[in-house]
Amino acid sequence: MAKFLIPFLIFALTLGLIPRLTFGQTGLIRKRINFDADWKFQLGHAADPGKDFNFKIVNIFSKSGRAEGTAIHSRFNDSTWRTVQLPHDWAVELPFENSANFDVMAHGYKPVGGLYPQNSVGWYRKHFAVAKADSGRRFAIRFDGIFRNSSVWVNGFYLGTHESGYTGVTYDLTDYLNFHKENVLVVRVDASQYEGWFYEGAGIYRHAWLLEYPDLHMVPEEIFAYSQVENNTASVSIEASIENHGTSSGGGTAHAYIADRQGKIIAEGPELPFTIRPFAKHSLKQKFTLNNPVLWSLENTYRYTAGVVVKSGTKTTDKATTRFGVRTITIDKDKGLN
Repeated sequence: MAKFLIPFLIFALTLGLIPRLTFGQTGLIRKRINFDADWKFQLGHAADPGKDFNFKIVNIFSKSGRAEGTAIHSRFNDSTWRTVQLPHDWAVELPFENSANFDVMAHGYKPVGGLYPQNSVGWYRKHFAVAKADSGRRFAIRFDGIFRNSSVWVNGFYLGTHESGYTGVTYDLTDYLNFHKENVLVVRVDASQYEGWFYEGAGIYRHAWLLEYPDLHMVPEEIFAYSQVENNTASVSIEASIENHGTSSGGGTAHAYIADRQGKIIAEGPELPFTIRPFAKHSLKQKFTLNNPVLWSLENTYRYTAGVVVKSGTKTTDKATTRFGVRTITIDKDKGLN
């Protein structure tokens, strides 16, 4: 008999291993601003750059910011584009296509894919402003889901490309933002390819968020809780990362805690001091013991909350949480997966 930590996504989602940000009210800790409203949208073209707003003709990725003549440029005129709200799926608006071609079948019989380049690329543009008073903070854009193969720019500067249609992606905007004039965020989505044999849609089909947080902050994707169960006791470890994007050293204290389903803190670690050099990280690890833990099961999907708090003196400056289940998973040659 062997014990395994199974890193399948379905277990991560079910057990709550996907981290969650904890945001304070306006002016405190963090802000998460819904970015779903009033995007400009227009179909491009997967096979004809001239019909794809000159994409791949005049834009040069090695010289970020040079995007004249394309929809990437901040001064591009998108006034004739349609205004849409997120989540948005342009494929669902298309008529059904009666075809035996597997490409069409895999897109839910919608005319999207290699045979339909005129329907397979979509462009999104959003105009927004950031208050000058917030210029000392960090900013990022979070997309919960884009189908698929999306590239993102802000003010003409290339941020990156994310090919998966099922996982979210976050880009740091801070170094490219204008605090004295309008900003333009641009997303090009290419849905020519597919990942499943079912309708998958096309576009920014989940929510988008503008994130604002301090230079010295938690890394939400790097808070992790795991446990080992023996008899009626669970040993729970919580690991997290704190990073400093400031130009000088920063510090404070950090500690972890565990809360039950109702939010009551049932275990809390000591506040440990730390100092982080500019553009460096600090790792926090604390261990807890839970007596008579509620074990996660399909019949009782009980999850605890693991949290990490960063303080400067008595003031909380940042925090993040993730939910997790306590369970031992065994694989036995006779009994199978338990």
